[in-house]
Amino acid sequence: MRTDVASRSKGIPVEVHAAQRELRLVYRGGAIGQLVSGLIWLGSAALGTWGTSRQAILFLVIGGMFIFPLTTLGLLLLGGPTRVSAGNPLHGLGAQVALVLPLTLPVVGAAAMHRLDWFYPAFMVALGAHYLPFVFLYGMRLFGLLAVGLVALGLAMSQQSAGGWADPAWITGAVLLLFSAAGWMATRHER
Repeated sequence: MRTDVASRSKGIPVEVHAAQRELRLVYRGGAIGQLVSGLIWLGSAALGTWGTSRQAILFLVIGGMFIFPLTTLGLLLLGGPTRVSAGNPLHGLGAQVALVLPLTLPVVGAAAMHRLDWFYPAFMVALGAHYLPFVFLYGMRLFGLLAVGLVALGLAMSQQSAGGWADPAWITGAVLLLFSAAGWMATRHER
């Protein structure tokens, strides 16, 4: 792999930086995906508050299946590309990272079967772990903060007995919307 000393940062080859930059530009720093995800979490929180836990859980799990198509629709409405180039070496990694969260759902389900109050906190921990590889994928430390924050909040909220069942979902939705705005702002100078 070719590297250009003038264009390297912390030993990462130029090709990787270019691939990360393309991901940041196309996906707007993850802003659209986090916006969609945040809205799904808030919808689940609303159902958890004013509906049933079953409705809330199904909304989050089934709604999560539509994050990528809704993100693609959002990108299409904004104009510009909706996917990275086929030659982007991180394209395959993005697909693999996207599969991490669904593969952890059996653990979230087991936690919820043991204690229903653990559904959202366990999902927060899984979501936070899912975001950790985004630090490299996008070349944005912001995702590290999001990952650690969601894991820490999920662990802390799993220990609380006070508050409403859906409180962790409200918090997660708000955090995702906040990071959506932060990702948008962090990458606007590149667009």
